[in-house]
Amino acid sequence: MDDSPALEAQLQAEIEQLRIQFPRTQELYREVCVLLFFRHGITPTANRLYQLVKKGSMNAPAEALARFWATLRDKSRVRIEHPDLPAELQSATGELAAALWMRAVDTAQGELATAQLEAQRSVADAQAWQTRAEAERDQVRQELTGSAAALDAAQTRITELDQALAISVAAASALQDQLGLAHQGEHQLQRALETARHDFASELDKLRADGTLAQERLKAAENRALLEIDRERQAAARLQKELDTANRKTEQGSARHRDDVQKLQAQVGNLRQQVGVLEGKLDALRTENARYVDEAVQARGQRDQLALSLTQAAAKQKVSTAKRTAKSTTAPRKSSEPVGKSPRTKKL
Repeated sequence: MDDSPALEAQLQAEIEQLRIQFPRTQELYREVCVLLFFRHGITPTANRLYQLVKKGSMNAPAEALARFWATLRDKSRVRIEHPDLPAELQSATGELAAALWMRAVDTAQGELATAQLEAQRSVADAQAWQTRAEAERDQVRQELTGSAAALDAAQTRITELDQALAISVAAASALQDQLGLAHQGEHQLQRALETARHDFASELDKLRADGTLAQERLKAAENRALLEIDRERQAAARLQKELDTANRKTEQGSARHRDDVQKLQAQVGNLRQQVGVLEGKLDALRTENARYVDEAVQARGQRDQLALSLTQAAAKQKVSTAKRTAKSTTAPRKSSEPVGKSPRTKKL
């Protein structure tokens, strides 16, 4: 038998691979027997198997080895008794199997004798150890005879420890119950969390839908405001035309001209008040829909431009009215007839 370090290292490496493939003890010993006998030509023994594998009890390699030899005998017998083999081959195979079996039996007997010697030495060691133990027992008995008080104290301490252990066991059981309740609460909280997540997702979808509707409402309100501003601007234009007509009529009489101017100024004041009310409504819409301001910037810019145009138109109207008033006041009269009797006044 070659017991070189290289062979041992190779055997250990191959056995480590077998450990991964065959986690069960008996299967691992069986494969190690196959490895030793067929690959390396080494007759497996119980001690050798245990030294290589070191798993399970001492009986495990012996049982595995017995099964290996039984399997080998059965397989050899099948091959020998096969009807297709020639008689010479059957005889040679039978001799080979017999030789292997005898060699295995001799090795097993040698191992058995070694095991018996080791067992005898173990028995002798056990008897010597028993003798020493009996001597120590007698000595301990003598010591215990003079240590009754210490024994009573120890017994009392043991009782106390037993009581403490019982309390600890009860506390552990209570903690176990609390742990079970905590697990149940955790599961309930997990289900509640899932429900809350689902509800939150539903609410988020609703809020998104509400936001879309609010955005559409804001756009509609902006459009309505712009339409109202446009209508007011048109009304202002009409009033401006009427004011121009009135200014032309002022040439017919300063008294009526002043009355018409006052009426027009009152109408312009009402118009400005209406524009202010519309602007207040628009600001209220802006305040209510603050998160949609970015999307309404363009509409507000247009509204501001229209308001500025109205302001400028009103300012121009004031300047034009002042100029015409001043012109009508300083212009010489072309006729000594009363203003009320002029042809223009009659025509109007």
